[in-house]
Amino acid sequence: MTETLKASLAGLPVSLRDIEMAASVVAGFVTRTSFERSRTLSDITGATVWLKFENLQFTATFKERGALNRLSALSVDERRRGVVAASAGNHAQGVAYHAASLSIPATIFMPVGTPTVKIENTRRHGATVIEAGATLEDAATLATDHGRAQGLTYIHPYDDPMIIAGQGTIALEMLASVPDLDVLIVPIGGGGLISGMAVAAKTLKPDIEVVGVQAALYPSMYNLIKGENLPMRGDTLAEGIAVKAPGRITSNIVRALVDDIVLVTEQQIEHALSLLITIEKSVTEGAGAAGLAAVLAHQERFRGRSLGLVLSGGNIDTRLLSGVLTRQLAREGRLSKLKFDIVDRPGQLGTVVGVLSKAGANIVEVSHQRIFTDLPAKAVVLEVVIETRDRSHLEATIAALRAANLDVDVGAE
Repeated sequence: MTETLKASLAGLPVSLRDIEMAASVVAGFVTRTSFERSRTLSDITGATVWLKFENLQFTATFKERGALNRLSALSVDERRRGVVAASAGNHAQGVAYHAASLSIPATIFMPVGTPTVKIENTRRHGATVIEAGATLEDAATLATDHGRAQGLTYIHPYDDPMIIAGQGTIALEMLASVPDLDVLIVPIGGGGLISGMAVAAKTLKPDIEVVGVQAALYPSMYNLIKGENLPMRGDTLAEGIAVKAPGRITSNIVRALVDDIVLVTEQQIEHALSLLITIEKSVTEGAGAAGLAAVLAHQERFRGRSLGLVLSGGNIDTRLLSGVLTRQLAREGRLSKLKFDIVDRPGQLGTVVGVLSKAGANIVEVSHQRIFTDLPAKAVVLEVVIETRDRSHLEATIAALRAANLDVDVGAE
């Protein structure tokens, strides 16, 4: 360990000892999730990819660790009065679940628009949920004010040394299982997860690289650390890391210990999420897929190295998940919408179906449009959604249709 790193670690409010103490607190109450090598993802990326399945916690989120560590430190009087928190979902569930196990009343403020699955799961764990605030920051302000008025202890989602120490237990488990990891790739929202993991990893293995990942739509920590001013806007699939203002404590730790931060696009996150389902048969939310998205986007950088990725959560709305998977099928040329302008007379639909059948394309949906169209009265718009094996099969199918003198346009590819 260099003197610079030693000095950096010594000046931080969280130490390896704090993380080891947190590990003893959560042991037996939080799942020690599996840490497995993905042979297929390793083959695809050219790296050795290890996956930490935090999406398999009881609440499907790593947030349980920090929440339990913080709640366990409350005094008897603080437990009696209760706690309040603000969260877009995962911190809410971690606090709600472990507060209930400790018989601590919990009130959670969740921003308007939080995925329904996260709201309902939080209520199911016994917390009082208040949907308020347009953003997470708004909800946090409301929660703080409410806690002050009611005498409740505010449980911060990331900018708290005990929360950070709890999240750092993930790195202890990863390095205990695979000591020769070269890189940890960790999603960043407010920075609690990467801060705790960086403290543990850099203390135990000073030469390990720690790389953070943020959604390109919300590059808050990236801007702060790199001195950029990229805009933050829009709805990201990775709402769990859509934080506009990273923590003061976490920012200092990230600045001291994290080697780099990279950004990933929405399409890259969707692709990674789809791969985790199809290859690993593991459901993750957008934030949980961010690490793999970064590896896929920067394959040359990580090639030949041993990578530890955290699948940080699995709380994704089923309707949204369906949309992501369908969009990915379209991008791969496996699901496409074909549009035909045909004469409105018997046999025309049969001709189209016959060509598609001979080409081996599966018909998913068919629709005719005679009324709401600018075509002549004797014409009809025919739309057919088809399933093909891959893009080359789609191209062969289109060629067969045109060879049969059918006027076809390919829509959503």
